[in-house]
Amino acid sequence: MPTSDTVVFVPAWNEERSLPAVLDELAAALPDADVLVIDDGSTDRTADVARAHGADVLSFGVNRGLRAGIAAGYREAHERGYAYCGRVDADGQHPVEELRRLLDLVRSDTCDVAVGSRFATGDGFHADRYEPSAARRLGIGLLQKAMHVRLGRPFHDPTSGMAAVNRAAMPVMAEPYASGAPEVEALLRLERAGLRVEEVAVHMRERSSGESKLRGSKAVKLVLTVIGTLAFAGWLRRRRS
Repeated sequence: MPTSDTVVFVPAWNEERSLPAVLDELAAALPDADVLVIDDGSTDRTADVARAHGADVLSFGVNRGLRAGIAAGYREAHERGYAYCGRVDADGQHPVEELRRLLDLVRSDTCDVAVGSRFATGDGFHADRYEPSAARRLGIGLLQKAMHVRLGRPFHDPTSGMAAVNRAAMPVMAEPYASGAPEVEALLRLERAGLRVEEVAVHMRERSSGESKLRGSKAVKLVLTVIGTLAFAGWLRRRRS
């Protein structure tokens, strides 16, 4: 049974080095929240490290990919009866104090889903607080334009992995993802479901491990994946109507 009304889940694959600091930060900044690590078939000590730092662990037998980890996190939150759920990544780029702000927005019923954004403005955050490379800037711009066209409103950071949701949004976020851009797919589902999504300007750190999705060939692949996801969603919606 849950010991709190809130759970924070952390998708993790071979993150034994970066995960301890993330879990320690969660314990310090959100001491009343339960923590669940989704171990995506890690071959290192990710699961053992997570348990040693007080987290519950759901382990896949094999590596199933981030989209499976995201769906499992929201599914577990819903099935275990939590009222609120947060997500941060295991690479250390998401400050837990910022996640707390997102959870506060959801708790106050300002929105059903609050997404932390590196590129949104407001609350003292300026648009130029990050200085991406030219290639990354191009990729970000294309993603933003595509999302604006599809949602009918600006969305500055559609691939953000920091979010807080209420119970109404959990089953929508928990459905299996078909594309390589699960965060984008989730935004489209939320829009179709009529749920309230707030994009919130936050500070994010440099990741302590791994590599950005928007770098080199990965940037090109991600942009094409997102645009393909948006195009397919539009086609499917027209067909159903």
